[in-house]
Amino acid sequence: MANGSVTRKLAAIVAADMVEYSRLMEADEAGTLDQLRALRKELIDPKITAHGGRIVKTSGDGLLIEFDSVTEAVTSSVEIQEAMRQRNASVPEDKRISFRVGINLGEIITEGDDIYGTGVNVAARLEAMAEPGGICVSGSVYDQIQSILSLGYEDQGERLVKNISKPVRSYSVKFGAGEARAEPDGQPTDEAHRAADETPSIAVLPFKNMSADPEQEFFADGITEDIITALSKISGMMVIARNATFAYKDKASEVSQVGRQLGVRYVLEGSVRRGGDKVRITAQLVDATDGHQVWGARFDRDLTDVFALQDEITSNVVTALHVRLVEGEQARMWQKSTENLAAWECLMQGLPHFRLFSKEDNVRARSLFERSVQLDPGYAVGWVWLGWTHWADARFLWTDSPSAAAERAAELAEKAIGIDDSLSDGHSLLGAIHLMRKQYDEAVAAGERAVALEPNGADVTALLAMTLNWSGRPEEAVSLVRKAMRLSPGQSTWHKAVLAHANRLMGRYEEAVEVYNETLERNPNHIGPHIGLTSCYAEMGRLEEARAQGRELLRVSPGFTLSKYAESLTYKEPAHAERSLEALRKAGLPE
Repeated sequence: MANGSVTRKLAAIVAADMVEYSRLMEADEAGTLDQLRALRKELIDPKITAHGGRIVKTSGDGLLIEFDSVTEAVTSSVEIQEAMRQRNASVPEDKRISFRVGINLGEIITEGDDIYGTGVNVAARLEAMAEPGGICVSGSVYDQIQSILSLGYEDQGERLVKNISKPVRSYSVKFGAGEARAEPDGQPTDEAHRAADETPSIAVLPFKNMSADPEQEFFADGITEDIITALSKISGMMVIARNATFAYKDKASEVSQVGRQLGVRYVLEGSVRRGGDKVRITAQLVDATDGHQVWGARFDRDLTDVFALQDEITSNVVTALHVRLVEGEQARMWQKSTENLAAWECLMQGLPHFRLFSKEDNVRARSLFERSVQLDPGYAVGWVWLGWTHWADARFLWTDSPSAAAERAAELAEKAIGIDDSLSDGHSLLGAIHLMRKQYDEAVAAGERAVALEPNGADVTALLAMTLNWSGRPEEAVSLVRKAMRLSPGQSTWHKAVLAHANRLMGRYEEAVEVYNETLERNPNHIGPHIGLTSCYAEMGRLEEARAQGRELLRVSPGFTLSKYAESLTYKEPAHAERSLEALRKAGLPE
C-alpha cells in the first residue's frame, strides 16, 4: 500500500550497537575510529551486501540494516559476530570492539531511504537485550528460522518494553564453539537435550492462602519464599526469582502461559491452609510444555513441623528433576536459621515493607526485624535483614548520620555471618558495606562469595553488578545484571536501575534514560533513579528536563543536598564522582 513516497512492507530489521563506544572513544578516539572504519570496510559492509542487506543509517556507534530475507539477516549477523570473536582474540581486552545485535521481522514504513515504525522500534529494544557479542531475535524471527538454521536458541520469555503495547517474546541465539546447536529440522541435538536436562528451569508460583483468615497471607508467601531460596542455592538449576513469580499472585494463569512468559519448563504451585496448630500444604510440580504433573503431594502436619515440611517439598522437587547437587549444596539447602515460628513470621511480615524502598517502610521493616531477633537471637537471617535496613538508611540518605548507619549495618552483617557463614545475603551485605568504605577488592570478593553460595540469586547477582559499577567496571556489570534480570524477568526495578547506571557510566545516555524512566514508572519514590535521570539529562545538555527532574528528586527526598550526597558516593574513579556532582549542580540542586 503506497501513499506518495511512503510505503509499508514486511522486512527483517537488524539493529546493531557498539559496546562501550564512549569509553573506547575517550581512551583512544583516533585508534577506535580507525578500527571501526577497518571493520566496516573489511568485514561488516561486505557481509551485509553479500546477504542482500541495505544499511539504512549509521550513528557513531550503531547501524540500522534492512533485509528482505529474515534468514539472510540472521546468517549475516551470525557470520559478523563470529568473525568479530576471531579478530578480537588477538586484540587487547581494553581495546576490543564488539556489538550487540537485535533482529525483528515486522512491518516497516519506508519514506525515501529511511525506515521507521513499530518493527524498527522492536529491533532496537531487542538489541538492548542482547549480550555483548550476542544476538537477540524476536519470536517472529525465531518462528521463521528455527527449522532452517542450525543454531541454538534460548527462550528469554515475554517482556514489556517501552512504547510497545504488547509483550515482546525474545530468544538469544547461541552460536560458536562449545554452544549447543539445533539440527536442521529445528529439534535440539542429543547434546542440547542433555544440556537442557542438566539445567532444569523452574518458577515457584505463590502458594495460595486457603486459610479462613486473610491475615495469614504472609504465611503462605513466606513458605513460597523459603522454597525459592532453598532452590536458588543449587547451581544445577535455573530458578526464577520471587519478584517475577509473585507478579502472578491472585491471578488466574495457565501453567503453560507462565512457562512461556518466564521462559521455564517447570512450574511449582500449591496452597496453604493454616488452622489452629495444624497446617495443610498441597504442592504439584508441572511440566509447562505439556501440562504433565511430574510430582504432587498433600501434607497434613503440626504447625511446628512447617520448616521440615518446606525441606521435604524442596527435596521432592530436586529428586523429581534429577538434579545433581555439587559438594556443599545439600548442606546449604537444609541449613536452618531458626525453628522459632514467631521469629520467622516477624521476618516475613517485615520483608514486604523493606522491599518498598521508602523511609517510612524501612522503619516499619526494622521494627519487625528487631522483634524477630529478640524472639530468636540466633536467627542469622533476621540479623542480616536488620542490617540491610541500616544500609538503606546510609545508602538513600534517610538518616542524618550515614556513616553511623553504615557502621551499624557492618556490625550486623558480621554477626549474621558469624552465626551462619553460608548465608549469601550476609556476604552480599558485607560487600555493600565494603563498597561504602571504598574497599573495592573486598567488596567484589564478598559479592562473588554471595553469588557462589546462591547461584540463582537474582538480588545477590545484581548487587555484585552494582559493586562493579562503583568499582569502575560497568562493562562487566552489564552481563551480570542481565543475568539477574533473566532470573527476575520484567519485575525488579532496582535491577534496571543498576543497568541504567552502567549505561550512564559508559556514556550510553539514551539507553540509561529509557531504563531509568521504566524504573520510575513502577516505583516513583525510588530516589536512585531520580538521581540518575537528573544526572543523565544534565550530562546530555537537556538542562530544562534536568531541572524538572531535580525538583522531583527533592519531592522524594526533601533534605537532599550535594554535600550529603557526596558523602554517599563510592566511585573508585574520582572523575566519576566529580562528573555526577557537577551534573546535579547544573540541574540546580542545593549545595
